[in-house]
Amino acid sequence: MTDHTHRTEPQATHAPHVPRVPSDPEGLADLTARQLLVGYEQGEFSPVEAVRAVLERIEAVQPLVNAFVRVDSESALAQAEESAGRWRKKEPQGQLDGVPVSVKDIFLQRGGPALRGSRTVRPEGRWDEDAPAVARMREHGAVLVGKTTTPEFGWKGVTDSPLSGVTRNPYDRSRTAGGSSGGSAAAVALGAAPLSIGTDGGGSIRIPASFCGIFGLKPTYGRVPVYPSSPFGTLAHAGPMTRDAADAALLLDVISGADWRDWSQLAPAPALSDSLADGVHGLRIAYSASFGGQVAVQPAVASAVRNAVSRLAELGAYIEEADPDITDPVEAFHTLWFSGAARLVQPLNQEQRQLLDPGLREICATGARYSALDYLAAVDARMELGRRLGRFHESYDLLVTPTLPITAFEAGAETPARSGLHRWTGWTPFTYPFNLTQQPAASVPCGVDANGLPIGVQLVAARHHDALVMRAAHALYESGAARIPAPGGGSRPQH
Repeated sequence: MTDHTHRTEPQATHAPHVPRVPSDPEGLADLTARQLLVGYEQGEFSPVEAVRAVLERIEAVQPLVNAFVRVDSESALAQAEESAGRWRKKEPQGQLDGVPVSVKDIFLQRGGPALRGSRTVRPEGRWDEDAPAVARMREHGAVLVGKTTTPEFGWKGVTDSPLSGVTRNPYDRSRTAGGSSGGSAAAVALGAAPLSIGTDGGGSIRIPASFCGIFGLKPTYGRVPVYPSSPFGTLAHAGPMTRDAADAALLLDVISGADWRDWSQLAPAPALSDSLADGVHGLRIAYSASFGGQVAVQPAVASAVRNAVSRLAELGAYIEEADPDITDPVEAFHTLWFSGAARLVQPLNQEQRQLLDPGLREICATGARYSALDYLAAVDARMELGRRLGRFHESYDLLVTPTLPITAFEAGAETPARSGLHRWTGWTPFTYPFNLTQQPAASVPCGVDANGLPIGVQLVAARHHDALVMRAAHALYESGAARIPAPGGGSRPQH
């Protein structure tokens, strides 16, 4: 039976509350995708057992964090049965056969609506088409277990919406999971499927990955085909959200498959899984702690990121403290982002607009006031930023920064209390610049603060050099530098 969970938002608590994550007896819900595939191949357990464990985990954690808007248990178990039959015959369908995956409710997935966190989207309709990334996963035998929460149309860096309520942090229910792919991040962190796909237009994969202690990659723009096109244009990327870099490489290799519906897709690239083990020895890495003093970074964050940089040095990378030649491009980003939002809601009537998130209505009103010349000036600023970053990467293979200058703040708010900030871009200065430049960037967990909240380190490479990001991320995981406690205490199974 299809379970529509639009308003299963957990009740807010006045004191921090750490969810206690239930464990299935065999621990199948806590395995990575690669571990599941090895188990299927060796006959240790079946996709049916794994999917049933994941569905039980979803049922247990959904009331705690509100990560899903729809779970289709009946369909997922039917897919798992088909996969089990293929594995019994030693004929797996593809690289993800039988692996449970979740999908951010921005993507089309045939068989159910993509409501995109909005009460303005009608659930009626045919809904008979998969987005490119969903189609590729289906072709490779993945088991689609459910759709995850998003703020309305993915417009902000936290996950709450008038449709589905607040999504909460797996490490502390009083805190935000981040956004806009917050449902996917919370689900992966809690073992509610090891793989998920999210979108990132200004940090929307990396922000929740950092807050929830998982791995998230924004690939080079165009590497993962997208359809329909994002209202935020070429700022918006699609990518993997997983518990480690090896799983992300596996998933990215699948979802990068060509799709004619995206006119801006890149030519096929070599499989990332093949280069993961190349490591960081000899790589030239620039470490920018605060973009040259432009960003105030919490001490715990700064310390954890510096430790990750030190580990890269121990692994043979050449580290130099160096800041990219940029000033904060937030005004250009706002012009492009707010204009996209205004265009998105342009077809809505006044009654429908009253159903929107008030913050979204506000940025739409701002975006509608921009002129074509304002927009083109932002494009010029974007191109100049890209030129400067391109020159920077002539000297450095990778740039390392904090993913975010802070750890997770109170749930249900766009900005931290008493911060004086008005928009989510005020606390994400390390993420959105690299959407303007379309570079690959990933968030890797590198520690926790005094409250046990995860901290992320960001790895950035020049366009098309996704493999360098993934090599460095994998090296951090293999060395133990990315190992943090699991939500609720304890630790995740080692690879």
